[in-house]
Amino acid sequence: MEDTGLTSRRDPPPVDGRESREARVTRLLAGRTIAMVGMMGAGKSSIGRRLAARLGLPFIDADAEIEEAANATITEIFEQHGEAYFRDGERRVIQRLLDGAPKVLATGGGAFIQPETRAAIQAGAISIWLKAGRDLILARVRRRTNRPLLRTDDPAAVVDRLIAERYPVYAEADIHIQSRDVAHDVVIDSIFEALDEYLGDEASGKVER
Repeated sequence: MEDTGLTSRRDPPPVDGRESREARVTRLLAGRTIAMVGMMGAGKSSIGRRLAARLGLPFIDADAEIEEAANATITEIFEQHGEAYFRDGERRVIQRLLDGAPKVLATGGGAFIQPETRAAIQAGAISIWLKAGRDLILARVRRRTNRPLLRTDDPAAVVDRLIAERYPVYAEADIHIQSRDVAHDVVIDSIFEALDEYLGDEASGKVER
């Protein structure tokens, strides 16, 4: 599910031969994948696509890859086989994607919560947590019907529970970015700034992976 045809604003050309931020981030990534983690509705896919376009990388949605591999929707997999079965397949698909060429990878909301999947992402990618507030998540997910965990009479209670359970684990991601209801390029600029700082610190030995 590559998406490289999306156009997006890029940094202006470097001045006086200086390296642009995008070029520096690409160099410091050194061929590694960027994995977007966070809650459903945080914007991992929409932001991930545009980030990939700015970096000149393919964008892959892990859930779409899982559905293609299983020839079934996420909802159907949950209903027919249960969550444990889905998580096992999710882990294998994400590991395969991490083993491949560099990309921007959007993961499902529960992927980073699973210890083996989280370890694979931490070992094979730079992880970015898109941290969305409760109200923003609810506003976004209520517009969709393909969320198995929210097929309940009280989706707000489910979101509250998931936030309490998952946010401490998402906090193990390399980079934290606040997901806001603003233009996508505003969030992506924040990601580039954070990547530049994190990867620079990593290169200088200030960050240990």
